[in-house]
Amino acid sequence: MSEFLVIVESPAKAKTIERYLGKKYKVKASMGHVRDLPKSQMGVDVENNYDPKYITIRGKGPVLKELKTAAKKAKKIYLAADPDREGEAIAWHLAHSLDMDVYSECRVVFNEITKDAIKESFKHPRAINMDLVDAQQARRLLDRLVGYNISPLLWKKVKKGLSAGRVQSVAVRLIIEREKEINDFVPEEYWSIDGEFLKGKSAFEASFFGLENEKVELKTEEDVQKILKQMKGNKFQVKTVTKKERRRNPAAPFTTSSLQQEAARKLNFRAKKTMMLAQQLYEGIDLGKEGTVGLITYMRTDSTRISEVALNEASQYIENNYGKEYLSGAKKNEKKNSKSQDAHEAVRPTSIMREPNTVKEFLSRDQLRLYKLIWERFTASQMAPAVMDTMSVDLKNGPVIFRANGSKVKFAGFMKVYVEGSDDQTEEKNNMLPNLKEGDEVLKKDIEPKQHFTQPPPRYTEARLVKTLEELGIGRPSTFAPTLDTIQKRGYVSLDNKRFIPTELGEIVHEVMVEFFPEIIDVEFTARLEKGLDHIEDGEMTWIKLIDEFYIEFESYLKIAEQEMEKIEIKDEPAGEDCEQCGSPMVFKMGRYGKFMACSNFPDCRNTKAIVKEIGVKCPTCKEGNIIERKSKKRRIFYGCDRFPQCEFISWDKPIARSCPKCDKLLVEKKLKKGIQVQCVECDYKEEKQS
Repeated sequence: MSEFLVIVESPAKAKTIERYLGKKYKVKASMGHVRDLPKSQMGVDVENNYDPKYITIRGKGPVLKELKTAAKKAKKIYLAADPDREGEAIAWHLAHSLDMDVYSECRVVFNEITKDAIKESFKHPRAINMDLVDAQQARRLLDRLVGYNISPLLWKKVKKGLSAGRVQSVAVRLIIEREKEINDFVPEEYWSIDGEFLKGKSAFEASFFGLENEKVELKTEEDVQKILKQMKGNKFQVKTVTKKERRRNPAAPFTTSSLQQEAARKLNFRAKKTMMLAQQLYEGIDLGKEGTVGLITYMRTDSTRISEVALNEASQYIENNYGKEYLSGAKKNEKKNSKSQDAHEAVRPTSIMREPNTVKEFLSRDQLRLYKLIWERFTASQMAPAVMDTMSVDLKNGPVIFRANGSKVKFAGFMKVYVEGSDDQTEEKNNMLPNLKEGDEVLKKDIEPKQHFTQPPPRYTEARLVKTLEELGIGRPSTFAPTLDTIQKRGYVSLDNKRFIPTELGEIVHEVMVEFFPEIIDVEFTARLEKGLDHIEDGEMTWIKLIDEFYIEFESYLKIAEQEMEKIEIKDEPAGEDCEQCGSPMVFKMGRYGKFMACSNFPDCRNTKAIVKEIGVKCPTCKEGNIIERKSKKRRIFYGCDRFPQCEFISWDKPIARSCPKCDKLLVEKKLKKGIQVQCVECDYKEEKQS
């Protein structure tokens, strides 16, 4: 008989921990929460200090029965759920369900699932932290009060099946406001003049800077012509040469937010996928002879703090593998910022010695890619800054000044391992200029004026939206991925080319929320609520007080909305064709995934069709059908013949309406990291990339 019972959330985590603890310990999984508020009703007694009504989650009866049986046989029970608010709440619910004393030393927490960390945590069990539980409970009740009060109103006044939530409503607002900025944007014209110059046989580029020591902006073609007229001949004189040494520091180790952003940029992962893979790496991977090992630390964190043990191990590894000069001079052991809760370390490998190539055979392709990203980011964060030699040269022709900038990596430092990505995909390039001195003469090879127009702000990608939510203090590490997933499932936004676009449904619901529940979608108000949850966690505020302050005003908004909100009729738009089954007109309807066509004779006729988007290309396989844009079950766009299933032609790349000049086969637009390239599907023909 096992002397001790340990309860965790997942079977994978249970398997890893049981191996470290030995035969006296039996480790079982609760499969997440065992109790929650009922789905059939609000479950919050607003007349009695917001007392929650918790019930056993449907389907969890057998799990709970098994845990109770095991608990009766154990001398002591340890609750080892994840080390955050959610994990603390899971432990509290388990303690209630198993009739445990919540104030006994039954709770163990660890930031990484390694042998040393597990054994050390069991030496220091503690009581359940009720401040953490109260913070989680307050969030849960706030979300329930909002969702279960506003959603029925939306069902009645707008459309059945709608819902509203605290954090996702703010996220939708940000996306809608960005779309309005884009639609209202008025582009402004501006010009540049780029030149190619020669110093001997060495060519380099420079751009117009201004006149003498004054920077000049070129707004019109007339401005450009005035400058060109002031230039005489092809000879330019080197007026000034400025050489500097610039240091570039590495990025800090990952937080949850920065991990989601970088995985989106470099690996093309959605936030949900990143967190799923990170959970697997944290809970443990079977490494063959080494057994099951947790490869990374806990992945829900807003801190960049690193333990002394990890810092020392990193220093040793870097010195042994790269040399002493690659060691960082300063110990980087600071939390992220004043907003950071700093409850856990940064996301890092549990051991820097476990290089990605040594675990490659045990990981799936995507697990390896994410682990490699985390390992490289952490390793680079503990390395010396890169040193760049920079050179700036001003070229003079009459009063006209052109400026050339060049740089060269003098010492790679952290860049030997990893360089942080960016949303605009700029890269550090070696772009060294020829050896130029003041007074030197260079020849103008070519001058090219270019017209430009200012661009509107970009739509939000998942990475940009996560970054914005974090900066505004909306949500916490554990909420970003579920929030983005929810607003898409509700049909309030859609992804187009990996960028969020609001749907008509999203805009309708947003307008209602703006008019009747302005505080719910107010960014500052939502951020203050998040700070209130932090105060509860810190023991500075009671959960009842926070909810009471919110609900009193919210209830008044609710009463006004119930009385004054008019029913919004979403009229069906004629589709311009008849139903092939009953002959009635087809109409456009708004569904969970956007618009679709349906018969207007519903419910007598239930015929529906996807909206077909033709791209103007004949099918290269059957020569009869037309190529149309389709979407896979995972909402990924692909292209196929409209005669499917008679013709099974499909392509993930967009076909274009001309043939390859080399072999006469199909040409497609291939999406690359920096633009689109036209390629042949058969031969090696390629055209220049389009940005």
